[in-house]
Amino acid sequence: MKIYRVAGTLVEGEDMKGVSMHEVVRVGEAGLVGEVIRILGDHAFIQVYEDTYGLRPGDEIRATGRPLSLELGPGLLGTIYDGIQRPLSVLREAEGFYIRRGVEASPLDRKKKWHFLPLVQVGQSVRGGEVIGKVQETDLLEHRISVQPDVSGEVTWVAQEGDLTVDQTVAKVRSGGGEVSISMFQLWPVRRPRPYLEKLVPEVPLITGQRIVDALFPIAKGGSAIVPGGFGTGKTVVQHQLAKWADAEVIVYVGCGERGNEMTEVLRDFPKLKDPKSGKPLMMRTVLIANTSNMPVAAREASIYTGITIAEYFRDMGYSVAMMADSTSRWAEALREISGRLEEMPGEEGYPPYLASRLAEFYERAGRVKTLSGKEGSVTVVGAVSPMGGDFSEPVTQNSLRFVQVFWALDKDLADRRHFPSINWLTSYSQYRSVVSGWWKKNVAEDWEELVNETLRILQEESELESLVRLVGADALPEMQKLVLLVARMLREGFLQQSAFNDIDTYWPPKSQYLLLKAIIEFYRQSQKVVEKKLPVSKLESLPVVQEIMRARFTISSQPALEDLVKKASSGPLSMLGGAE
Repeated sequence: MKIYRVAGTLVEGEDMKGVSMHEVVRVGEAGLVGEVIRILGDHAFIQVYEDTYGLRPGDEIRATGRPLSLELGPGLLGTIYDGIQRPLSVLREAEGFYIRRGVEASPLDRKKKWHFLPLVQVGQSVRGGEVIGKVQETDLLEHRISVQPDVSGEVTWVAQEGDLTVDQTVAKVRSGGGEVSISMFQLWPVRRPRPYLEKLVPEVPLITGQRIVDALFPIAKGGSAIVPGGFGTGKTVVQHQLAKWADAEVIVYVGCGERGNEMTEVLRDFPKLKDPKSGKPLMMRTVLIANTSNMPVAAREASIYTGITIAEYFRDMGYSVAMMADSTSRWAEALREISGRLEEMPGEEGYPPYLASRLAEFYERAGRVKTLSGKEGSVTVVGAVSPMGGDFSEPVTQNSLRFVQVFWALDKDLADRRHFPSINWLTSYSQYRSVVSGWWKKNVAEDWEELVNETLRILQEESELESLVRLVGADALPEMQKLVLLVARMLREGFLQQSAFNDIDTYWPPKSQYLLLKAIIEFYRQSQKVVEKKLPVSKLESLPVVQEIMRARFTISSQPALEDLVKKASSGPLSMLGGAE
């Protein structure tokens, strides 16, 4: 097997009989990692995950006999990988800041010992996916060791409780006429979805602590969403906030083709963050995958699959997992570049014609499922989209919309006005709102859905009044419409805006969100009675409670104080009415 020609990161090999699709090969003297993506006779096309300078026709290609696969086991959490699961911290210690091409490093530490506790006995029958032992991987997460999905049978041997490395055998199972040894880690092909018993309806919200998301456009555990927006609209900050505060048990963050300084910020900030529930470092339940824009384009294409496979692995343990992909546009651009080098017929805007099917394959791996072990787990996927010029009609955004249920549209005008998160409440939508409303009614308040519907109606009415205000001015409007404009401003500035950099405002629990929204809507309802008595809205606007509500996101952090605010909002306008009478 040898190189026939080289075109960027695409290498064509000859005398390649015996290799299979998606098989990993080693290319050239440096042993660069590559993956077979097309076979024509005895020629094979290989996408190489590293820079190919110095390669030439005639250089050797070595087959490995297996597809691109991940090592899944204890040691994943708290680790920073590149797009093909090489641990960057290990490479830095071995190579310094400039990493040689072709360098290898084990994704999981082979020397570290984990305290293994067996959960099965000799003679017990087990099936694929069943948990046979556990390891306390971090203070926040118990790592459940399971049988490989394609193995089932009788346990013939099991290790005693004690400290073992990931590659030591912890059990043996008689399966298919032979004996299979089971260690603490599994190898799994990244392009093959992990199996499950049943897909369940996503009906529990993923609480993010971001008011506009949780209240107006919620995402369910096991759901999928996209965050499209032009440059400077805050896509990365939105995803950082979701990764920091979402109530998933495991976070997988994939920096796919993003700028190096943004990924550096993630790598610098995440180790310092505290988990809001336990106070422990957030990295104890986080896996980071860094593939910046100056890294080889082929590895960028693989990084998305690396992230979703790790997410599915933790899902199979019965955990809720949130995966952030930043950004799928850079991933699609990698597909386009590789497709061009393969000389495939281009589709819209040069993207390959199979762009839609690749996006579907990715987003369909999200879901709330009943795992092979009978537990319930979920993978929630949030993909950022970076359309050129903020044009949502481009192919990546439009094709993604076909497969996701939540659309958080970031608005350049809102961002220019320093309104963050710049999610446009008129163009965004969530198909989970009615599904998760039952959870809010049961766990927060019965009138939650009513408040949300009233909020959306007020914001929509404000939008309809804006054109009229431009023509005749706000002073010419009837008092009831002036009240709508006032309350809409209270909603925009006091509820929908949220600062990621303020300790009080960065995260709001569900009950606090409800109370703040309740205060605004109660003020509106009571103010309507005042306006009906012919009192001007200008007097309502001067009430102290209006400013209290709009400043509450910075000044109030306790629920009792918010409950007091609701009482003030209910009585403030009526006190004016009493004075008038």
